[in-house]
Amino acid sequence: VQLQAFGGGLVQAGDSLRVTCAASGRTFSDYAMGWFRQAPGKEREFVATISRGGGTTYYKDSVKGRFSISRDNDKNTVYLQMNSLKPEDTAVYYCARDRVRRRSGLVAVTVEEYDYWGQGTLVTVSS
Repeated sequence: VQLQAFGGGLVQAGDSLRVTCAASGRTFSDYAMGWFRQAPGKEREFVATISRGGGTTYYKDSVKGRFSISRDNDKNTVYLQMNSLKPEDTAVYYCARDRVRRRSGLVAVTVEEYDYWGQGTLVTVSS
């Protein structure tokens, strides 16, 4: 399984940006997917997750109402739409695949629950 994240860039506070993660393999729809981020000098943190069928999503409190995760299982792709971006959203954003095949509707929120990771895409939000 390979994950490739892209779509990051430099934006101003208040702008929107969508990052995308493309996955290889034939079992994409069997796993929940997540987005994490890591700011300089900080630990990697959970941002959002989506269940394997897309019916359940869960977000970090600070991004609720601003970020939206979605997936297209036909295209093996997961997206993170980020609106009303703030300077504190600046980080490298990583997509990841759940370590286990959970029952439909269940998700994972910790770094340890994910096993495959993309290379990350940098999002910089200027004030």
